Amino acid sequence: MTPVHLAGPKLALREIKPEDTEALLAIYGDAEATRHLSFEPRTPEQIQAIVDRSIASATDTPGTEYCLANSRRGEHQLIGYARLATEPQQAATIGFALHPAEWGRGLGTETVHLLCALGFRTLGLHHIWAARSPLNEASARTLLRAGMTEDGRIRDHVFVRGAWRDSITYSILEHEWAPIDDLDAANRPSAVLPDASGGPER
Repeated sequence: MTPVHLAGPKLALREIKPEDTEALLAIYGDAEATRHLSFEPRTPEQIQAIVDRSIASATDTPGTEYCLANSRRGEHQLIGYARLATEPQQAATIGFALHPAEWGRGLGTETVHLLCALGFRTLGLHHIWAARSPLNEASARTLLRAGMTEDGRIRDHVFVRGAWRDSITYSILEHEWAPIDDLDAANRPSAVLPDASGGPER
């Protein structure tokens, strides 16, 4: 599978690298960052397993799971983790997490747009959906700003922190998605671009 590299106005999505492990631990190992996620803070060993699985999934052909590092455009440091997993009938589910230091800057909305660009433009999908914790109002605003529509509630969807938790679901169809302006600029993510250097994008 050709390596993924998608750039937006402020952010870029790229393949996970072994050197991303520590930065991912700072997100997935943090209680605040994972407060609304479907799992409790991960251990270093669990983070290493996520990195290993993410790297392995990038070699699958055809690709069914895209596990990507989120970084500021032009930089390599991981500030978030984004995932798109394909489903039957030209559909996929997406999810992402950002380091708490990056919250409140509109980066979540751009992340959703980049994942939609991957799904709709590159993979030819028709339907993309996401789910959030009922208490995560910031995520609700992010998904709605990105053009998604609230669909409903899945009761007792995940078991986390010793209790069942509902999820609120959102979706967007290919004809409903309108990319933000800079996605149509010179670096528009209309294709999955190879990293010609063979090394990290910097």
